[in-house]
Amino acid sequence: MYPLKLENIYFEKIWGGKNFNSFRNNVPKGKIGESWDVCFHKNVISNVKNGVFKGVSLEKLISKYGSKLLGTDIPLNYFPILIKIINAEDNLSVQVHPNSEYARDVENDIGKNEIWYVLDCKKDSEIILGTKNCTKKDFEKALYDGNIDKYLNNINVNKGEVFFVKEGLVHAIGKDVMILEIQQNSDITYRIYDYNRNRELQIEKALQVIDLKNQCKKSLGLKFQEKNYSKTYYCISKNIAVELYHIYKNFQDVSNSERFYIYTCVQGKGYILYSNGKEYIGFGESIFIPASLGMYEFVGNMKLIKSYVPNIDDVNNEILRLVNY
Repeated sequence: MYPLKLENIYFEKIWGGKNFNSFRNNVPKGKIGESWDVCFHKNVISNVKNGVFKGVSLEKLISKYGSKLLGTDIPLNYFPILIKIINAEDNLSVQVHPNSEYARDVENDIGKNEIWYVLDCKKDSEIILGTKNCTKKDFEKALYDGNIDKYLNNINVNKGEVFFVKEGLVHAIGKDVMILEIQQNSDITYRIYDYNRNRELQIEKALQVIDLKNQCKKSLGLKFQEKNYSKTYYCISKNIAVELYHIYKNFQDVSNSERFYIYTCVQGKGYILYSNGKEYIGFGESIFIPASLGMYEFVGNMKLIKSYVPNIDDVNNEILRLVNY
C-alpha cells in the first residue's frame, strides 16, 4: 500500500465560477462550483491518479483489499466520508440537511453533518449559520412568503476558520467564499430559499427537520505545540473527526490498522515520505492514507487538515496524554 491521490471530479453550479483555475490545471470550462476529491458515493466514485493503482476506482480497491485499505473498524459496505471543495462565487441556496432518522425513513439514506474549513474568502464575506429572533411558526410563514432574510444569522468569515455544521441547522455559504467541506457520505439537501433563481425548493421536507435551537459558532479548537509542528483538534464526533496540522519542518506518524486517514493541504506545500517513495502535496490536494501503510512523514512548510472516523475514547485519551505531557 502507498498514499493514494485521487482524481478531482468537478461539477458545474449556477453559483460557481473560475476560481479553481488559480491552483489547478485540470479544471473544465464553465461555472465550476464543486470538486469532489475523495468520494465513494452511490452516484460518484473516485479513481486513483498515482502509482500502480492509477485509473482504478476506490470501489474496486476496497473490494480487493478491504480492511487493509479502510481499517478493521470501518465497514466495507459503506464509505463514511466525502471530501469536497466548494467554490462559491455567488450565494448558495439557504438549505438544511436531515437527521439520520428522517433520512433513513424518508430518503433511504443517512443524515449529513459537515465541517467547513474556510480556504479563502474576500473581505466582508459572510456565511449563514442558524436563525435568530423567530419561532418555528414565524420562520415557516417567512419561508412561504419568500422573506426569511431578517431571520437568518449572518456571520463574517475569515480564511482559516472552522465551523461544525450539524444536521438540522439552517445554513448557506455566501458569495466569494471557498470552503473545504468534510462531510458524512450523503448528498441530501433540502433547499428552502434560492434568491429567486427558479430552482426547486423542498420547504415541506425542510420544515420536518429544521431545528431552530441548533446554532453554530466558529470552532476555537484545542491546540498543542510540538517542536516541528502544531496540532489542533477541531471536531470529534462519532462520524467525523477533524484536526489541523501546521507543519514547520516535518511531522511523522504511523497508519492506524483500525481506520484510514485523509489529509488535505490547506496552505503551503511539501511531500509525504513513506517506505517505498514519496508524493508531492500542494494546496487543495488530498491524500488518502491506507490503514496498512505503516510509517509516513510529511516534510515541508504547510497546513494539513486530517479527516477520519474516530474511536472517540482513543482520541480523548490522546488529548489527556498531551494535556498532562
